[in-house]
Amino acid sequence: MTLSDAIAHQPLWVRLWLDWLLFAVLALPLALFIWRQSRLVALVAFAANIPAGYGIGWLYEHMGYVKLLGLAHIIFWTPLAIYLFMQLKRSDLPKWPRWIITVVCVTVVISLAFDYSDVLRYLMGERTPTFTPATL
Repeated sequence: MTLSDAIAHQPLWVRLWLDWLLFAVLALPLALFIWRQSRLVALVAFAANIPAGYGIGWLYEHMGYVKLLGLAHIIFWTPLAIYLFMQLKRSDLPKWPRWIITVVCVTVVISLAFDYSDVLRYLMGERTPTFTPATL
């Protein structure tokens, strides 16, 4: 079973959240390449998102669908969230890039709240996989 298959078995709200998450962290930063002032922000976002995505895939392949999957987000998105928040303080950002960065930052922070909770639960002993690659 692939990670996509495991996600497809999640409740609707989880699937909708993950669809939004992918849009907010992958598609929205593409728009930041339009403005010179936000191009570095777009690059930083992709520099954090690519290894986070691969990290989740690697963890899934080795451990299954466990609460530890959020560790990849924690490692790469915590610094990203801080960076995005700091970018919002810049006075040279036009209105639209500021709005896009705000949406991406809020989405990342909400995701991190879930991720920190899940990883802490895993570390406290909740280690049973929801799905493993060999099941279903």
